[in-house]
Amino acid sequence: MNYTLNNIPERPSKPRSNGFTMVMDKGLSLRQTEDFIEVAGSYTDIVKLGWATSYVTPNLKEKLALYKSAGIPVYFGGTLFEAFLVRNQYEDYKRVLDKFGMEFAEISDGSITIEHEEKCKLISDLSKQVTVISEVGSKDAKKIFAPYKWIQLMKAEIEAGSWKVIAEAREGGNVGIYRDSGEVREGLVDEILTQIPEERIIWEAPLKEQQVWFIKLIGTNVNLGNIAPAEVLPLETIRLGLRGDTFDYFLNQVK
Repeated sequence: MNYTLNNIPERPSKPRSNGFTMVMDKGLSLRQTEDFIEVAGSYTDIVKLGWATSYVTPNLKEKLALYKSAGIPVYFGGTLFEAFLVRNQYEDYKRVLDKFGMEFAEISDGSITIEHEEKCKLISDLSKQVTVISEVGSKDAKKIFAPYKWIQLMKAEIEAGSWKVIAEAREGGNVGIYRDSGEVREGLVDEILTQIPEERIIWEAPLKEQQVWFIKLIGTNVNLGNIAPAEVLPLETIRLGLRGDTFDYFLNQVK
C-alpha cells in the first residue's frame, strides 16, 4: 500500500483460496490487458474469458501469456464447454485445453440441459486434467431452483471434484441468486450457507450493491466473481472499508 492506515481488515496474500476476486474479461485487447495487469493484477486471483469469447479473441495465445507472466490463472467460460459438449466434441474440448496450456476449466449447464449425474461424471473426468470450477444455476430467469436443490447440486459437484462452485448470476447480475431486478435472493443465500462452506463458493456479483451485500454478510474475504476489470480496485476499497458503502462497517470489527 502507498501509506499506512490503522484498523484495515486483513486480506490474505496471493495465491489465496478465500477473499477471491474473479474477473470477467469480455474482450480486452493485448494493450488493455497489459494496462489491466499493471493497475489491478495484484488484486486479481483469476480471470475468466467470458462465455465463448476465447473462440473469437485475436492473439489468444499472446493474451494468455500476458496473464501467465503476471501469475494470474485464466480459464475459458463455461458456455464454451457447453458449446463443445452439445456438438458431441467433449474430447476436442479437452484437447483445446491442452493446446492452450489451460490449468483451470469451468463446467456449467446454464445454457443446455445435462443430467446432473452426467455433469458430475464430466467434473470427475476433467478434474484429472485441470482444476475444475463448476457453475450451479441457470441463465434462464424463468428457471428458479429451490434452496435445497442448490445445496444438493453444489454438494454433489464438490464431491465429484470441483475445486469451487460458482453461484450463477450471469454478467448482468439478474438471474440465479438474484431476482431480475438485481436484488439478492437473501433466503436462498442464507440456506446455501447452512450447508456449503463459504470458502468453496464464488458468488457472481457484477454490481456494486451485490458486492457490498455479500461483504457485509460474509466479510472482507468473501469470494466474488464476474467483476469487471475497471471495478477491481473499487471492489478492493469496499473490501477494506475505504468506500462509503462499507466505511463504518469494519471500524469497530478490526483490532
